[in-house]
Amino acid sequence: MPVEFELCPGRRIGGSNPCFIIAEIGQNHQGDVEVAKKMIRMAKDCGADCVKFQKSELEYRFTKCALERAYNSPHSWGNTYGAHKRHLEFSHEQYRELQKFSREVGIFFTASGMDEMAVEFLHEINVPFIKVASADTNNIPYLEKTAKKGALTRCRIQLRTCGLMSPGRPMVISSGMQSMETMRCVYQTVRQHNPNFTFLQCTSAYPLPTEHVNLRIITEFQKEFPDIPIGYSGHEAGISVSVAAVALGAKVVERHVTLDKTWKGSDHAASLEPAELAALVREIRTVELALGSPVKQMLPCEASCHSKLGKSVVAKKTVLKGSELTLDMLAVKVAEPQGIAPEKIFTLMGKKITVDLKEDDTITDEMIQE
Repeated sequence: MPVEFELCPGRRIGGSNPCFIIAEIGQNHQGDVEVAKKMIRMAKDCGADCVKFQKSELEYRFTKCALERAYNSPHSWGNTYGAHKRHLEFSHEQYRELQKFSREVGIFFTASGMDEMAVEFLHEINVPFIKVASADTNNIPYLEKTAKKGALTRCRIQLRTCGLMSPGRPMVISSGMQSMETMRCVYQTVRQHNPNFTFLQCTSAYPLPTEHVNLRIITEFQKEFPDIPIGYSGHEAGISVSVAAVALGAKVVERHVTLDKTWKGSDHAASLEPAELAALVREIRTVELALGSPVKQMLPCEASCHSKLGKSVVAKKTVLKGSELTLDMLAVKVAEPQGIAPEKIFTLMGKKITVDLKEDDTITDEMIQE
């Protein structure tokens, strides 16, 4: 499988590609399409790559008893849990409207498929990738069916006609509430059908206490699953932890967003307001730039400092032409002109000098008899 792949048309993740930033609107739209549109535009303005919602077909996701139970939370939009969820659930037509709006704004649009029928709908409207919420990460039948869903493209149709295997629709899989053993099972399940997926380190708490973020799992995932990109889905306050995740190699970052943290809804407190989202995007791009190259060498930007402060090997005392050099003849100082680098001083031992040297004279390669 590739270490990088195309998550959305023209946008690859993994390798040296920029971190893909998902603004998770979820159900923070309060059940209002116009609010959802404002949030989509906000995410675009802040520099996010993608907006993500949560799509459910409630009768397939919940049992009747679960939908009928009383729900008296301050965050409730109805007397029962079913009434609450129905208030927040957009219709198929509203999803198509929001998808069209996102396309016009110029930002990728997708959703978490919260049940198998929701995945069918998301497949039907041809979202670029399916997000698997943590609650479904150990739902193996769901994973198998989702992994087999292929993008509705002419390329796929042609491949199918030719009898060739085509990769499925990409998947972004959160890991909240799961063990490493479960994630190994998820990996084996998905990769049988679909090479294009990524795992996100995630802890399912809202808001998430810093001590339970466990960013080190990112590096453990990288070792355990070296052939897929690894990312981070955060529910903590602020942006510093998410920026640190990118420094550790996260190739996807997902954060909940809101227009107002004080709004009704249990996710708002763990969400980023517009100024925070813009700062997150800005800081992630700064960190990516700062990560730079893994090759350690003197850079052109260091030339000025090196010419002013870089040290060289010089004569510690008078040294006559033809003398064999010993360590007590040499010193390391800032010199003019510059000469042999200090790290090479021990290579000079026993070699003959071809000129007379006074104290503090710079020693250059041309003065050494090989």
